[in-house]
Amino acid sequence: QVQLVESGGGLVQPGGSLRLSCAASGRSFSGLSMGWFRQAPGKERDFVAAITYSGVTTYYADSVKGRFTISRDNAKKTVYLQMDSLKPEDTAVYYCALTRRGPLDPYDYWGQGTQVTVSS
Repeated sequence: QVQLVESGGGLVQPGGSLRLSCAASGRSFSGLSMGWFRQAPGKERDFVAAITYSGVTTYYADSVKGRFTISRDNAKKTVYLQMDSLKPEDTAVYYCALTRRGPLDPYDYWGQGTQVTVSS
């Protein structure tokens, strides 16, 4: 089993920044890709970003490209999402996830989510 715990969400003004963290535990982290997703009220959960185990390859949704950065520290079993130039439409519950397959394939394990609210 895998446990994923997100942290770092909160309330921020438009144009501000937040850094989300996701700590993994419970099984080997080795070789596995991880991603971030988000779900706004009344909407489906959407892909935000993904990163391979090596950290060399990253993927982003068009809506966040150039503003968000995904990274990871494998020694700490932690993945991060740096969010800059935040907009009200970024408001959502953000989930981290881990996959045993490719970074753009379905994900197998999910965290409980952390709320991000962008508002003045």
